[in-house]
This record gives sequence, structure tokens and C-alpha cells, in this order.
Amino acid sequence: MYVFKAAVLGAGTMGAEIAQVISLSGLPVVLKDVDEAQLERGMAHIRDIYARRAQRGRISEHDAEDRIALITPQVGFEGFSDVDLVIEAVPEKLSLKQAVLAEVEAQVSKTALLATNTSALPVTEVGAKLQKPQRLVGMHFFFPASVMKLVEVIAGSETDEEYVDSAVEFVESIRRIGVRVRECPGFLVNRILMAGLAEVFRAERDLGLQPREIDAAVAASRLAPMGPYALADALGLDIAEDVAQTLSAAYGERFDLGDRITRLLAEGKRGAKTGEGFYTYTG
Repeated sequence: MYVFKAAVLGAGTMGAEIAQVISLSGLPVVLKDVDEAQLERGMAHIRDIYARRAQRGRISEHDAEDRIALITPQVGFEGFSDVDLVIEAVPEKLSLKQAVLAEVEAQVSKTALLATNTSALPVTEVGAKLQKPQRLVGMHFFFPASVMKLVEVIAGSETDEEYVDSAVEFVESIRRIGVRVRECPGFLVNRILMAGLAEVFRAERDLGLQPREIDAAVAASRLAPMGPYALADALGLDIAEDVAQTLSAAYGERFDLGDRITRLLAEGKRGAKTGEGFYTYTG
């Protein structure tokens, strides 16, 4: 199945970045959210990405405007009848993802591919409320999606192989690397990432270290592009905690992040997107 038009559900940072990547490949994409203010923030983020690309000479300003024009931000389901692919990118809550996908299923054609950008939830459970779970595929982009090339493609227990093949073909068509991963909580990358993050948090507590010390050491070692605390802030502390809870329930305490993030969230600090997390952000 070839994708001529796509849609992204959720205009948060990840949803906006996925829409930007799709538009960069020349495909029209609908960016839907229930919140007008969130749509405005999402489109502002997309314009910032294109502005940076233009400043670096990777795209002309004229071409950037043409790509932005391919994105249609909206709160309703107008134009969904001819969408070939819908990617759900709402917060990592099972009941929310189920409800959003069930709602959109009634708005698209019977052959449209549905995808969930879940970070850790089993695809089979996400698709449990669908009339046709055979067409749901996990399509896990990594943050920041505008930069990261890897996309995990996951089949649920009900997914037809033809839809998995279509998902991989689409990922490759937007210049990303699609890797098929077996269905399990956290899949592959987040199982590694969250286990490492939990170990770092334990080391911080047991050895009396500071986040800035750890991030500086990781950056100096060049083991990763950023330290674990900066990464958690960039991902969103709410998302990091949701993923950790999913993995802890599935695999045990080695994925337990302790109460550090919980306390920051109680103070309204969700990372870079709110201006405060492990670090404080301005501008």
C-alpha cells in the first residue's frame, strides 16, 4: 500500500516532529489535536525546525514554506476520508490511546493503516478496542524525530503482515530506518534506555553524585549525544515516568526510577517543555 496522505493525532512535541518529517518527504499531512493552543504550539515548533534547516543550508526558505504548507492543523476530522495512514502520538496512557484510535477508525477508509507511536505499551493492548485490529501497527519514532533516523516497527498479535510491510515501506519512504521488533513492553530501545536510566539514578543516590556531574561525564565520554538527565528533560519527565511504570510492572524493580521524577512532577516540572525539570530552561 502506498501512502499518498497521512495524519498525525496529537500536536505535542513528538506529534509535531513526526508531522514535520512526513511533510519534508513531500507528503500532505493532517495534524490533529483537540486543543487549538496545542496546535499553535505544534506548528510553531515545526516552523522552528524548518527555520533551523534553512539557516544551515539544508533547505531553501522557499522550499521550507512549501513543506510547511503541506501540513493542515485542525481539531476536527475533516479530510480524514482519504487518509492512507494515521499515526497516533498522544500521551502514553493505554485507555487514551485506545479511545483515540477507536474514534479515528470510524473516520478513515476500511483499508487505511493505523499506527501507534507508543513507547512501551503492547500494540495488541493498544488495538484491543478496534473493530479491525489487524491494521494496527506499532511505529515508534524516537525523540527528536526530526533528527533520529530509527523507527521501531512492531506487529501486534492480530496485525496482518501486509500492514507491517506497508509500515516499513512508509518509514523508508520518509528517509528513516525501519527495524522490525518483537512485541513486548518497552520493545528493544526503551528497555535498554530505561534500565540504564534506572541504574544511573541509583548511582546518583548511593554515591552522592549530582545530575550535572553525571551528564558532564557522559558528554565527555561521547557514549551518548547527551547525558541521562538532560535526555529525561528533553523526552518529558511525565513520559519517562509512564514508560518506567510500564516496564517496572512487566519486568520488576530494575526499571524503577525511584521517586525523584515523581517529586518533580508533583511540583509541575515536566522537563524542557515546561521550562523546569532536572534543569531550568529559558528562551
